[in-house]
Amino acid sequence: MIEHLHEVMEKIKQKWAAKRLLVVGDVMLDKYIWGEVGRISPEAPVPVVRATHQSHQPGGAANVAMNISKLGAQVVVIGFTGGDEDESLLTEGLRTHGISTEFVVSEGFPTITKQRILGGRQQMLRVDSERLGTRSESDYERLLERVLARLAGCNAVVLSDYAKGALTAEVCQAVIQTARGQGIPVLVDPKSADFARYRGATTICPNRAELSAAVHGDSYDLKALLHAAEVQVQQLGIEFLSATLGERGIALVRAGNSFVVPAVARQVFDVSGAGDTVIAVLALCLASGLTPETSVELANIAAGIVVGKVGTVPVEKYELLAALAPEIALHGENKVVTRQELTQRVAQWKANGERVAFTNGCFDLLHVGHITVLEQARGFGDRLIVAINSDTSIRNLKGPGRPVVGETDRARVLAALAAVDAVVVFDEPTPLEVIVATRPDVIVKGGDYAVDTVVGANEVMCWGGQVKIVPLVEGHSTTQILKMSVGISN
Repeated sequence: MIEHLHEVMEKIKQKWAAKRLLVVGDVMLDKYIWGEVGRISPEAPVPVVRATHQSHQPGGAANVAMNISKLGAQVVVIGFTGGDEDESLLTEGLRTHGISTEFVVSEGFPTITKQRILGGRQQMLRVDSERLGTRSESDYERLLERVLARLAGCNAVVLSDYAKGALTAEVCQAVIQTARGQGIPVLVDPKSADFARYRGATTICPNRAELSAAVHGDSYDLKALLHAAEVQVQQLGIEFLSATLGERGIALVRAGNSFVVPAVARQVFDVSGAGDTVIAVLALCLASGLTPETSVELANIAAGIVVGKVGTVPVEKYELLAALAPEIALHGENKVVTRQELTQRVAQWKANGERVAFTNGCFDLLHVGHITVLEQARGFGDRLIVAINSDTSIRNLKGPGRPVVGETDRARVLAALAAVDAVVVFDEPTPLEVIVATRPDVIVKGGDYAVDTVVGANEVMCWGGQVKIVPLVEGHSTTQILKMSVGISN
């Protein structure tokens, strides 16, 4: 369970958009041929893919930048390209998503591409187009010049190493030392088995095989592997190491201790780009001042989302927030929100394709009649908002003796109900302002109302919504309960 989840979600919603991140590394273009498999080739025992369409998108370090952008932050990506058609496609794809590029054209080295052929939702074959090797000294000088010029005002740096030549030991150390000297966190996605080139970074984020190669350990002996990683953390002078372990989850390793955050169970279609998603989320978390523990837990949730997609498809902010919603549902205090928080949460629900229902009332002395109406209201949507009158509003409506229960307690009790997804308090005589601000898909009221007497009915129907009247439970009301209690006390 993520600690202070409500505060963490507020940082994701409110703070990430102001963050500026820099991604440096091996940029590439991912191409896809999509099709269907209907038979085996008579020429060789291989499936025949009947192509239906093609697509392309940023990959490698550029996919890390895409993930950061989709999570709502500003990002610049720097790397080598070939000054060719694939570079144009890559640049266009990034700039379409608001990502700034600082590419260095390296003579004789084409833009790296990976072409994948998919049959249905399964990858059948990958064809790589690249030239490996060290670029000229002047190429690296231009690369570093552009990186160092972009560090001012940067909140975090990601070194995305795919072992394609951009991140030499000299480049890594120049970026790490300069950034850390300015108090900027540096995260490394490694491919080199020699982690010494990443010395002094904030964190290194290897997968299990990469960690095993770096510590010369048995990848099947997790306990020994993590112990060796603890030693590496101390030797390399990094703050922590975050290792992705596939179906086991993500390990957070410090000098002298480690623990594993279990993977979120999902149907896995494609692990392409999962590491890019992890480091993107970690970078934004560290840039926002979140703890390594919270950062790793969020990255683990994001990885669970992205492996359920096909291809190197970034995770989006609304998907991450939606994935956190079940945890919020388990804690009623997180359901009590301000009006501003409510509108943001509704936008998230709607972006996820969910139908929003709305009801309102005083809910003073919660009883079975209330519960029945709330359960029926929830049946009209995927999410239910309950707007309650403030104490002042109730006194103006019902006199100085009411409410019996204060607004804080009424909201908290309602939030504890499984049928309720959000509770908001309003001071006005009616909830009209809340309705207009949230634009629910359906308003639900009890049977003592008619459609033409429901506040907000005209408004919700104007934007294509509905009004539903549900039957009341006879003999149950707060007024009757109060009359009975007076009779008993007498």
